Amino acid sequence: MNENYSWEDDGASVAKIQAVVDKVRNEVHKIIIGQDNLIELVMVSIFAGGHVLLEGVPGVAKTLASKLIAQTLNVDFSRIQFTPDMMPSDVTGTSVYNMKVAEFTFNKGPVFSNMVLIDEINRAPAKTQASLFEVMEEKQVTVDGVTYPMAFPFMVIATQNPIEQEGTYKLPEAQLDRFLFRVQLDYPTMDEEQEILRRFRNDFTKRQVADVRAVLSPKEVKECQEIVEKIHVKDELLDYIAAITLNTRNNGDLFLGASPRASLSIMQASKAVAAINGRDFVTPDDIQYVAFPVLNHRIILTPEREMEGMDVKDVIKDIISKVEVPR
Repeated sequence: MNENYSWEDDGASVAKIQAVVDKVRNEVHKIIIGQDNLIELVMVSIFAGGHVLLEGVPGVAKTLASKLIAQTLNVDFSRIQFTPDMMPSDVTGTSVYNMKVAEFTFNKGPVFSNMVLIDEINRAPAKTQASLFEVMEEKQVTVDGVTYPMAFPFMVIATQNPIEQEGTYKLPEAQLDRFLFRVQLDYPTMDEEQEILRRFRNDFTKRQVADVRAVLSPKEVKECQEIVEKIHVKDELLDYIAAITLNTRNNGDLFLGASPRASLSIMQASKAVAAINGRDFVTPDDIQYVAFPVLNHRIILTPEREMEGMDVKDVIKDIISKVEVPR
């Protein structure tokens, strides 16, 4: 844990959320150039109590950005590199016979942390991926009939490479559904690429990472989550969310639509986005902003549309354009 964090108590308001996100963004930007969307969506996920799947080609700072955001929180952090030979016990822990007391004792695995970074989650076989099901949904691990709860806060940030398929295992839909967001990272712009080179031309080992300090503690995370829960959502906007989700189930371009968990995720995420933008109420723009990262990994194109080269992004855009926006 990093003890170098400070907190200015300005009352239970959205101003507190804004101040937190600004502090985190400033700390992360000491190292990372750009990626504002990634930083904001990870913070939204923290405030909504969800998990994030980062998808992008190697070298676009998926792992580094995750570690830096964790560094801005005064919480425990662990990193798990998934490999094809990894077993479920390598993640959750295992029972070991203690000869001194003549009984089995449970040795906790690396998933017992506040923020867990899982690198290349699609590298491990299905049984190891499945070991995360309970801990991601219930925030607990059950071994030999005994349940071990996770400490607060608990969040999984997983990364995967969408291009390389050799030696990978596709995540099942049931596991994808447990991620609040799938964030797709793009290459930096020309200006960002130039700034990256200038920033690190005399720092090959990224010594500047040590300058990133913690600005948020578990107590403040809890306060922020409570503020987000109180953000107002009109009934008309709840109907709007339901209509968007229902449209994915009755869409001729889709083989699989979104579940009720997707509707709840859109609602929770839009409330966090509203707070980050300094409002105590949700607008249709908030819902539209989170719709793509919430839905893009929960829906599946029909084989015909896939063969035609259609992207889920196009379908989501089409749905949002067709569903009537409340006034």
